[in-house]
Formats: sequence, C-alpha cells, structure tokens
Amino acid sequence: MGSSPIVVSGSSGTRNRPNNKSKNDPCVSSSGFVYLLVAFIVLGSIAGIYVRFMMTPNVHSSISSIGCKEDDEGSWSIGVFYGDSPFSLKPIEDMNISRDKKAAWPVANPVITCASASVAGVSSNFVADPFLYVKGDVLYLFFETKNSITMQGDIGVARSTDKGASWEQLGIALDEDWHLSYPYVFEYNDNIYMLPEGRAKGQLRLYRAVNFPMKWTLEKIIMKKPLVDSFIIPHDGKYWLFGSDHSGIGALYNAQLEIWYSKSPLGPWRPHKKNPIYNTDKSMGARNGGRPFLFDGHLYRVGQDDGETYGRRVRLFKVEVLTTDKFEEVEVPTSLKDSIKGRNAWNGARSHHLDVQQLSSGEWVGVMDGDRVPSGDTSRRFHLGCASVLGVAALVILFGVSLGAVKGLFPLSWCPHNVGKRSDASLDWERSSLFYSRMRLFCSHLNRASSSLRARIKPNSCSGSLVLTLIFLAAVVLMCTGVKYLYGGSGAHEAYPLHDQYSQFTLLTMTYDARIWNLKMYVNHYSRCSSVREIVVVWNKGQPPELSEFDSAVPVRIRIEERNSLNNRFKVDPSIKTRAVLELDDDIMMPCDDVERGFKVWREHPERIVGFYPRLANGSPLKYRAEKHARKHNGYNMILTGAAFMDTTMAFEMYWSKEAAPGREVVDNLFNCEDVLLNFLYANASSSNTVEYVKPAWAIDTSKFTGVAISKNTQIHYGLRSSCLQKFSEMYGSITNRKSEFNHRMDGWDV
Repeated sequence: MGSSPIVVSGSSGTRNRPNNKSKNDPCVSSSGFVYLLVAFIVLGSIAGIYVRFMMTPNVHSSISSIGCKEDDEGSWSIGVFYGDSPFSLKPIEDMNISRDKKAAWPVANPVITCASASVAGVSSNFVADPFLYVKGDVLYLFFETKNSITMQGDIGVARSTDKGASWEQLGIALDEDWHLSYPYVFEYNDNIYMLPEGRAKGQLRLYRAVNFPMKWTLEKIIMKKPLVDSFIIPHDGKYWLFGSDHSGIGALYNAQLEIWYSKSPLGPWRPHKKNPIYNTDKSMGARNGGRPFLFDGHLYRVGQDDGETYGRRVRLFKVEVLTTDKFEEVEVPTSLKDSIKGRNAWNGARSHHLDVQQLSSGEWVGVMDGDRVPSGDTSRRFHLGCASVLGVAALVILFGVSLGAVKGLFPLSWCPHNVGKRSDASLDWERSSLFYSRMRLFCSHLNRASSSLRARIKPNSCSGSLVLTLIFLAAVVLMCTGVKYLYGGSGAHEAYPLHDQYSQFTLLTMTYDARIWNLKMYVNHYSRCSSVREIVVVWNKGQPPELSEFDSAVPVRIRIEERNSLNNRFKVDPSIKTRAVLELDDDIMMPCDDVERGFKVWREHPERIVGFYPRLANGSPLKYRAEKHARKHNGYNMILTGAAFMDTTMAFEMYWSKEAAPGREVVDNLFNCEDVLLNFLYANASSSNTVEYVKPAWAIDTSKFTGVAISKNTQIHYGLRSSCLQKFSEMYGSITNRKSEFNHRMDGWDV
C-alpha cells in the first residue's frame, strides 16, 4: 500500500501564515503620519513666511568671518566719553567730532568692537574691561578680547592720536595659556606694569613692559590667590591692593571684596583687618569695575552691580576712610545714563567697567564697556526656543486628536510593535519590566482621555470649530516664537559699521494735527533705532502736541512753520548737528534694520539721495509711474524723498538756492512734487549717479488705517507728478539718461 504526503490543513495554514498585506503596509501610510506631515508643511510654511517678512537678521558685511561669533558671555564693546570732570561724562557722539576718512559725521560709540579686533587679524568674540594709559597726546587702550578659536581671554591693545575718536589696533599685548582679563596698567619707578586677572592660574601676576605696549615679562607673582578684578593704588604713603577672592569658603560670588596693603606694589602684602570688607548682595558693587581715581582730593572706587545680570551697571563710591584697620565708603551718583533704546543700543543691557583719566588739557576722558544683551542670552534663547517647539508638538497632537486624525495622545499604533519579528528575550523583558508596564499603562490612560476629549470637542459644531481655531492660532504663535528664539538672534537691530566706525543721523518728518496718532507710533518706534540721534517734527498746520506726549528714546524737537508748505520739508535748519538726515514720512513703518542698512549705504555715497522707494521717469512726454514700472525696465532715476537719506547741508541749501525758486513755486501751486524737484536739482548739480536704492524687508503705510493719507486718489496724484516732471525738465534738464540698474552693488541690498 502506497504512502500519502503530509498536508497542512487550510485553516491551520491561514492562522500561521503572516498577513503580507498588513506587514508590508508602511507606517507612513497611516492617517496619523499623513496628518503630521501636513501639519509640518503648514506650520513650516508659516514659519518661513514669518522669517522672510517679519525677521531681518542683522548681517555685518564688514566683520571678519572668523570673529564676532555669538557668545553666551555677550557681545561687549567699548565706548569713549568726555567731560570737564569724571561726573560730567558724555558720549563721544555728543561732542560732534567728525572723521571724513571714516565717513563718521559725527563719530559715535562704540569705538572698539569685536569687528575692530577681528579685522585687524585677531579673531574676537567681544572686547571688554578697558584700561587707558596716557602717554603725552597718545592714548593706549588695553582690553580683554575673547579669542573666537581658543575661547579664552587675551589682552589686546589699541592706540589713538585723536583723543579716542579713532583707534589703531596694535594686536595682542599679552597671551597666556589661561584666561586673561581686567588689564590694570599703572606706572611705578619709571616702569609700566600690568596687573591682569588670571584667576584660572590661581595666582595674581604682575607683568612689566619690556617694549611698551606690545612686549611684557612676568615681574613677580605677588599673591598665590585667584583674585578677580584687582588694582593697586598709592594712598597715604602705602600701596593698597583691592580684589575679590570668590574661591574662599562662604565667599559670595561677585559680592565679596578684600583689601591688602604694602610699602611697594611688589609686596609683601598684608591683609586688611576688616577682610572681607564686603560679602554681601552682588548688586551692592563689591566687585571692582575699573580704575579708582582722585578728584578734588578725594578717592573714588568703581564697583559692579551684578544684581539683575552679570555686569548690569557700574556704581561709584567715595572712599572716606582707608587705613589698615578701617574702610568706609559712600555711594555717589554718576552722570552716565542708561540707554533706553534697549537691545538696539550698543550698551542697552549692561555696562560693567569704567576707567577715567585726566588729559594734559584738563579735560577728562573715560572708556566704558557695554553690551546689548544680558548674560546667558544665547542659552536662554535656545531653551525658550526648544520649549516653544515642544509646545507646538503638543498642540499639533491635540489638534489631531480633536479632529480624529490621531487616535491617541501617544499613538504608538502609528508604527506597531509587531512590525518585524522581535526576539523572545525582548518579549520577556517587556513582560517583566515594571517601568515598561507602567509606561504602557500611563499611555493607555492618556489615550482613553484623548478619546473622551474628542467626544467633547465636536469639529462640526460652532464651539468645536472655535476651539480648533484657537488651538491652531496658539500653535502658529508658538511656532513663530520658537523660530524667533532659535533663528532670530538676540532681536537687536544693530548699526552697521563703516571702516570700523559708527555714526548717527537726524530723523525728520513733516506732519500736521490730523496725524497725531501716526506721529506718536512713529516716534516710539524709530527713536529706538540704534543710529537715530534726534527726531525733528516739521509742524505745518494745527495745534502741535506737547513733547511729554511722546514716548521717545531720543530728543524730539517740534519745528513750527508759519505756513503750510511742502517746501518746509527741506528748510535749512542750523540746529541739526548731524550731516545725515533721514526724511521719512510719518505714515511709513519699517524695521530699524532697514533704516540702518540705508544709513550705511548713504555713508558710502554721501553725495547721493539714498532711499527705499525707486521710480523711473521716462517716456515722451515724461510720465510718473509706480515702482513696478521701474522694475520692468530694470532701472530707476529717482528716489522718493519721503523715505530717503541725504546730506543736510548739500540738499537743503541746494533746494533753497536762487536757481530752485521756480521749482519751489510749482510745488506750492500744486502742493505736490517737492521730492521730484530735489531729484532734478541733484541730477542738475552732478554728472554722475545721484540716487541709490535700498530694498526694505517690509514697509507699512499706516495712513491706510487712519484715512488721512495725503494722496488718496492715485490717478490724480500721478497726473500731477507727470506734469511736474515735464516742467522740471524744462527748468533743469532731463533725468532720463541717469538710469541706475537694480542689483548693481555688492551688498545685495538693491535687488
């Protein structure tokens, strides 16, 4: 009898055969994954639009590619101040000092930055702790510069022959294998010494200049203590050493101060009987903040207020008693005012070091460091950005649960555990692991809660739609916030240096009583821009506002005109102290970064009108048309002066010259075309290009929200301007041959 083959029953084979269809279905095909992908695309697109139109990263084209990296310690820089005494110091921009070769009219703080050191060949993230050494009419400035590669402090040095208005970077004066800062420089027995902070070495080292200012040698280790921010001064026949030892038991960081005394700066040093002099709150100024100085026979000490953030501000103390067993001092006010421009000011967040010296002329000069961001700003922004992104993820899941696209708050089923075969050991671990079991139980409870939530929020109802809308809007806000923190930098709209120098300009606008709302918002916004020195309001009609009505970070001056005329816009004004004027209509709002970019381009071309709205006048007869026409023909020959930089002397005197009188009459008759006239006058006075365009990231016409726009009917407005073009061509010659092309500059700001 023959044998039969063994056959597995059909039902048994079905139960044990893997379901190829379910196994081969990738988790990417699940509704949850599709929902997440769509959410990522939508929110990513919104974030991209936000970055493109609302964020204007400040890019400094003149900064070395290896320097000025973002640093959690800050972005410190150094400014110069002048006064008749240490108590009447004013920033250099108030002195109206100009430097033609630096395109600075006037010179403005800061005078030394990380860019200064980096361009000179030393990669620097920031410069701080400035100390002056005066040698005749030459100023030497020693400062800490944080190396962008080694990430430790070195001692840099710069030289000035014009009382600090401009500086020549000499390089690194002292570089050790450990961090150096606070380079206190002084003279003793015809030698020049430096006492830098080097607490990382655990010693207080005194260096002597072998070839001043660039070569130094170790003279002596005067104390084997990691002292912070120390100085040595002579007083009443002794030498006194002030410093902070934060390494001691019970010593409060940035709140402790000790004193030693000796017959010589070389020691030996004996401790003061009251040590520690201070061990108190860190806002009280215990830690030294610069060089002490004598004035009217009294000794003054500079201290740091480190309360809100490290290096928040300097405090000044008058030393009343200094003996071997007593020390008394009282705080006195300083003339230095905190900037209210916030992060747009070079020292808007903190200033922690001051050194003042009296020159042979009797004038006092001071150097101070400043920063626009608080300590730890980079870490803070990173953490807030990550928290915002996590919040977005939670809201996206919540939105998906409410719609039913996501089956649970922890949708583990998107990629099932049974995809692929797991080992027996893995399965045994999952069954025996208490942590795994509890996590599964916790997720299960949350998923049941999500089902309950989905039942409560009904997308088809009005209340459900409202809840979903609010969740979506919250996700958008958090997404933009996260992008702002992670990508947007410190949020500062910094000034752009030219030839390592900064300057300032006057902002001028013309308005009348019906536009008060516009004006208040305008002043509040633009007064915070870094390079704005003063705002001049040309008041043409009605009752002017009180200055107290404005929230301004700079002085505001209202110039009341006798008659309502557009010619008043370019009236000669001797009270304007800057060479540059930005004529900007009060209904135009744009980022400070755009304003700063325009100012930099004008400093490169001060003989031109540099502005944000290009026009091309062409055709026969000449016609005035919008920017779209200029871009279609890839060129422009006019810049609207409602948003343009110009030379206050050149432009205003040209406009009010005898030759311009017929044109001014046309402006008065039509109550229009004052900007067209100035463009013709510039072109008539030069054979080269007279206009330059800078593209704003975005600009808003606020008059559209108030109904007080000057030119409501565009067709009539353009018709009047076309008439002006023809009249001015007859008076001053054509400008059709003065075409400038878009995107002809290297900065890429004229695309």
